[in-house]
Amino acid sequence: MATAAPTLSRGRSAATPVLRVGAGRWLAYAGIVIGVIFFLFPVYWMLATAVKPPNEWLTNPPVFIPSRLYFTNFTDALFFYNGVKGLVDSAIVAFSSSAIGMVIGTLAAYSIARFRTGGTNLSFFILSILFMPPVAVAIPMFLFWSNLGLVDTYIALIVQYLIFTVPFVTWLMKGFFQDVPVELEESALVNGASRLRAFWEVVLPTVRPALVATALFALIFTWNEFTFAVLLSRGRVTTLPFILPTLMESHNILWGDIAAIATIGALPVVIIAFALQRYLVRGLSFGAIKST
Repeated sequence: MATAAPTLSRGRSAATPVLRVGAGRWLAYAGIVIGVIFFLFPVYWMLATAVKPPNEWLTNPPVFIPSRLYFTNFTDALFFYNGVKGLVDSAIVAFSSSAIGMVIGTLAAYSIARFRTGGTNLSFFILSILFMPPVAVAIPMFLFWSNLGLVDTYIALIVQYLIFTVPFVTWLMKGFFQDVPVELEESALVNGASRLRAFWEVVLPTVRPALVATALFALIFTWNEFTFAVLLSRGRVTTLPFILPTLMESHNILWGDIAAIATIGALPVVIIAFALQRYLVRGLSFGAIKST
């Protein structure tokens, strides 16, 4: 009996850490599940509202599962409320602004990272542009484009978005270029390559995942931009964010049509993000592990 008690004590003490590890793991899983539900519920609610009949948009208690699929919201959003035109105009403006911003921002970022262009203050000045809220320059920008007669045109929206897209791309790509070893370019230069060829054939392939990730972020930014889309549009150029306020009438808000427009607007970006998922993961982790 004298030797049995210590054995039982040791068994309990060995099982206690196992129980604590198991409980901590289940708590972690529960936290992950709660977080996923918290962040995905608005997406589910948007999708559910997009296929709800009008009598289930506002009910007490709310209808979480539609009684029937009401796809008229999508047909009305696409054809009656110019959703097709909004999708085309958003694609023209967003892809054009993102492409131009990537070219200008990438070249500017490489110049700052490699040649210290502008000294130590230029990069912070570029970053400070992103701190400026769009509403602060809304009226001056509207007067500027109005005097040029370019309100409600693709040019106005594309150039206006470049004011914020180029600094974003420049600042983000600057960090990626700084993570590329200079020895790679020096090796290419020693072998007879020009600076432009070394940049095109050595540096850009190295940061390709970072380029894809930055381009996607720039596309999302311009695709979802609301302030200037409403300010500089009158009917000829109608991006998807511009269409949403037109569905809010004085005595009625078309929640189903709004949810349908939002679903249509989110779908292209989600598809592109999933298609480029392999590059996104590599791009976001680029430079996390540096070679010594």
